[in-house]
Amino acid sequence: MKKNYFLLFLFTISFTAIQAQEDAPVSVAKHQFKINPLLSPGFVYEYGFSAKNTLYSEASLLIGYRSNSFYNESSWYFVPRITEQFRHYYNLEKRAQKGKRTAHNSGNYLALYANYDFESISTNKWFNEYVPAFSAGPIWGLQRTYKGKFNIDLNIGAGILIDKCNTEFAPIANFSLGWVIGK
Repeated sequence: MKKNYFLLFLFTISFTAIQAQEDAPVSVAKHQFKINPLLSPGFVYEYGFSAKNTLYSEASLLIGYRSNSFYNESSWYFVPRITEQFRHYYNLEKRAQKGKRTAHNSGNYLALYANYDFESISTNKWFNEYVPAFSAGPIWGLQRTYKGKFNIDLNIGAGILIDKCNTEFAPIANFSLGWVIGK
């Protein structure tokens, strides 16, 4: 008889634990590191400070190529860049209910975006120097992390661009490919 009560007790605990896992709220990762070796190489740290909100910080390098037919010369340029975003992931529960991945912040988000491009670290006297610039504005984006921790992040929006010459309305768009590092 004691054996039956013990088995009933174990079954109840197991069922409660399984139910608790299913009812657990879906949440963003507390700490997430990424490396983006393609397109605009850089490092990303995303800090989850609540169930749906993160602070996204990125240090990257913008790489470009310019050609001047008048002087018959060309040049590569490298621009250090810092990007900050306050992200709010709004569809994590719906993705989880549909059986889609939410690990590593796989979801859609709205964000406040700020970006600073420094002066180019490579110059050529025949070309205009890359002017430091600041941009900011609201964006909509989606981030997906697949098996193997391959990560895709796309965001678009509109904002302002400020440099030493002028201030203007500008589109904001970013696409990155990379890998999540760690758990």
